[in-house]
Amino acid sequence: MAVRAITFDFWRTLFSDPREPVERRQIRIDAVCKVTGAAPNEVHRALLTSETEFLQHHIREQCTLGPIHAVAIVSRELGVPIADNAAQDLAEIFGAAILHYPPVAIADGLEAVRAASKRFPIGIISDAGISPGKSLRVILERNGYAPHFKHMAFSDEVGVAKPQALMFDTAARALGVERNELLHIGDLEGTDIRGAKAVGASAALFVGDHDRYRSNNSADYIIENWNHFLELLPTIE
Repeated sequence: MAVRAITFDFWRTLFSDPREPVERRQIRIDAVCKVTGAAPNEVHRALLTSETEFLQHHIREQCTLGPIHAVAIVSRELGVPIADNAAQDLAEIFGAAILHYPPVAIADGLEAVRAASKRFPIGIISDAGISPGKSLRVILERNGYAPHFKHMAFSDEVGVAKPQALMFDTAARALGVERNELLHIGDLEGTDIRGAKAVGASAALFVGDHDRYRSNNSADYIIENWNHFLELLPTIE
């Protein structure tokens, strides 16, 4: 089936996150301490637990917890109830921390997105987490990406995570194509590549930020970097 739309992953495909999440975590620690009166080291341990549970839930259930769930886990771990209004405020702070310490745009990604949008309707299919789709949209907007995307499917908004078919179905419907007419580009074999292939879509493995799956993947294309993609784009069409 011919490719009639292209979708991009966010993490380690368009944006890299070279720093440890220390600064973002500190924002969350300070906010929880202010609300609960708990000691910073106790809050730190509770946040680490929430991050571990997020990852386990993501792998096991293939769906995404959000900032409000992180607040609930922290409250549970501290043994301190947090009122609903305060919990919502904390969730906003948790989710927006990434905007203060954002990931870094991968070189030439904007040029690649711009070029792809001139040939195809394009979208985002990306997992989220404590940093929700709402915040990732802001990062895309700040960096000039957002106007080029016809649709963005983030796992916390869709209700499931990659490799679940609904992530790809949602994007395909919004882009006006069948799901087997998508080309999805991402960095992970288990979610991006296998998820796309399972619904009959084409898949491209992006190795410009890491190459751990280069020698063992089921992708139709391997993209070395975004300049390489620009060279491949006419042949994909």
